[in-house]
Amino acid sequence: MIVKNTCLFFRRGFTGLVLLSCLLTIAAGPTHAAAKSSGSDTSTKQVLNKNDRYKNLELFQKVLQFVEKNYVDEVKNDDLTLGAIKGMLETLDPHSNFLTPELYRDVKIDTSGKFGGVGLEVAVKDDVLTVLASMEDSPASKAGITPGDKIVKINGESTKGFSLAEAVARMRGSDGTSVKLTLYRKGWSGFKEIELKRQTIKVRTVRSEMIEPAFGYIRLSQFNEHAAKDVKAAMESLDKKTKLKGLVFDLRSNPGGLLDQAVDVSSLFIDEGIIVTTEGRDPALKDVRYAKKGMARKDLPLVILINSSTASAAEIVAAALQEHGRAMILGETSFGKGSVQTVIDLGNDLGLKLTIARYYSPKGVSIQEKGVVPDVVLDEYDPKLLAQARIKREATREKDLKRHLVNDQAAKQSRDEFTVQEFKEKMKSGSSVDDPEMKPLSFDPKEDDQVTQAVKALKSFEVFKRLKAQ
Repeated sequence: MIVKNTCLFFRRGFTGLVLLSCLLTIAAGPTHAAAKSSGSDTSTKQVLNKNDRYKNLELFQKVLQFVEKNYVDEVKNDDLTLGAIKGMLETLDPHSNFLTPELYRDVKIDTSGKFGGVGLEVAVKDDVLTVLASMEDSPASKAGITPGDKIVKINGESTKGFSLAEAVARMRGSDGTSVKLTLYRKGWSGFKEIELKRQTIKVRTVRSEMIEPAFGYIRLSQFNEHAAKDVKAAMESLDKKTKLKGLVFDLRSNPGGLLDQAVDVSSLFIDEGIIVTTEGRDPALKDVRYAKKGMARKDLPLVILINSSTASAAEIVAAALQEHGRAMILGETSFGKGSVQTVIDLGNDLGLKLTIARYYSPKGVSIQEKGVVPDVVLDEYDPKLLAQARIKREATREKDLKRHLVNDQAAKQSRDEFTVQEFKEKMKSGSSVDDPEMKPLSFDPKEDDQVTQAVKALKSFEVFKRLKAQ
């Protein structure tokens, strides 16, 4: 999700707009049905003409009063009004929501990187609540919940018809409390219910390590307000160990975050040119964001990993660095969310999250629905299954022949002892593990095939650089 924090001041006229839209939402169904039965579609459209505000407001007031006086149970005016507003937002895209006090509080928590919950990133796909990613070291990750899992119930309540904000609110709660999720995964014969204990989720946005000498790895899990600073610190830390010859930048399962941070992270690798352009309903308000000077490591070969859960701000970074010819993109086509949201304070602890713009890559390409297409398509594999599928031949080489000549330039080493690496490989090949279906997720980039392929690509840069120099 891209969040663009904005504070707006409202006039009384805006309230009329809200009520008008609510009216359109709640009145469209029954009025249309009546018009159809009478064969008077034209008159219905005239009654619901969006420019005829006073008639619409009058109709809304009539419906409101009728429901308040005649509904089988007593209902509060506030509940009806808030429900109408909620209905209005649900006619828009899935990223626009009316935020009740509980939901608004959760939205505010998102950018702080600390909240009580189970650590799931979710979206509504084909009207089904679907897992995009499990945050590392979270209850969801430890329980083995994976991207693509369908959440059919939360605490026994069906998620059918839930908005994204409602689902998130139900999964969050105080540290130590429990929540039950009913899941479905492709290949399962039925639903499975798991109980998770909520904990304070402190989002660790950056992980880094040296994969091989001079080849580093950085994983960014979310674009919160410290993303660029943390990525820069990770690069400097790796550089202190040994001068980097290449970097694997992992944006897989990154759901996005703050637009400003997407620009700042991109500026760590390029220092000129357009990063992203946002454009709302009024073309005159087009906002072009440029790379910031003085931050970039332009000499560092870069490979970016993406997958189907790489979304929003993460897609902005991948697209910008791809189109500027700064990075090779490996993996799967990304999620395809090309819109920008603003969070508006309505007062009384109520809020509105509204899609206000589409964003475009440096070359003016919209990512919406299409996603970022990688330069090299590379599927993800389970490292354990991949290891089992590898062909392991007992190879005989010169060094294995009796009485072979010893390389006079090689360091002397006893051939009667195992090296540590040989010992580790033998232990791996001799072990067998029966993994349950819902196993805790663990991640070691050195065992990840896509990371391995990315490092190979970085090494090829060095080879071609040498060939070009010859």
